[in-house]
Amino acid sequence: MCGRYASSRQPDDLIEEFEVVESRVAAPLAADYNVAPTKEVYAIVERPPSRESEEPPQRQLRVLTWGLVPSWAKDPSIGNRMINARMETVAEKPAYRKAFATRRALLPADGYFEWYPTSLTNAKGKPVKQPFFIRPRDGGVLAMAGLYEIWRDPTKAEDDPDRFRWTCTVLTTEAEDSLGHIHDRMPLMVERDRWHEWLDPTTPGDTSLLVPAAPGRLEAYAVPTLVSNVRNNGPELVVPLEATS
Repeated sequence: MCGRYASSRQPDDLIEEFEVVESRVAAPLAADYNVAPTKEVYAIVERPPSRESEEPPQRQLRVLTWGLVPSWAKDPSIGNRMINARMETVAEKPAYRKAFATRRALLPADGYFEWYPTSLTNAKGKPVKQPFFIRPRDGGVLAMAGLYEIWRDPTKAEDDPDRFRWTCTVLTTEAEDSLGHIHDRMPLMVERDRWHEWLDPTTPGDTSLLVPAAPGRLEAYAVPTLVSNVRNNGPELVVPLEATS
C-alpha cells in the first residue's frame, strides 16, 4: 500500500514539469514531508475548459483530498478507507471502475514511505518497524497513478461553491524485486511518455493502461522514526538515517 508520502514541489515547478495548461490552485499548499490520508494534495488531470465546452481536454493542476469518495456515496467518510486502489482489480471494483474509465490523475510526489518490521520487538512484544523513504534515483518527480471523483454534497445549496468535493486515490501494484523485502506493494508509477495516454479522458480505461514502470528507477533508504507520527513534518523526515546519527 501507499499510506504516506512527501510532496515539496510548488505549483510553478509542477506546471513546468507536467506541461500544465491551466492551474486551478487558489492558494499553494505548504511543502509537506508527511502527506497522510485526508490531507489536500496536488493532482494533474485533463478536463474540458468548461462543462459546455466542445474544446479538447486541457491539462490542469488541482488540489484534491486524498481518500476517494465515489459519486454514489451517501457518507463522505468512506474516503478515509479508500486511499489505495489495487491495479489488478481497479477496472472491476464498483468504487473505482467509473473513475478508472474517465477520471485518471497523476499525483506528484518526491517519494513515499514504507515500514519494514525488524527483528527487534517493543515492550508489547511486537516487531519494531523501521521507516524507509523510496524515491526516484535521479531525484526527479515520482508520478503516481491516481483516480479522482467529484462528490456532490447533498447538504449544501446549489450556489454553495463548496458543494462539490474533489477526492483521489493512489493506484498500487506489486513491488519490484529490489523493494519487495520492504513491502509487497508500491504505487503504480506512470512514465513520462505515457502521461498523456493515462490522463486523456477520451482514452478508454482498460487494462492496457496499467503498465508498471521499468524496474530499477527507485532507491530506498532508512529514515528517522519521526515520520511515524503524522504530526511531525519537515525535510528532516527524508534525511538518510546514517546522516542523522
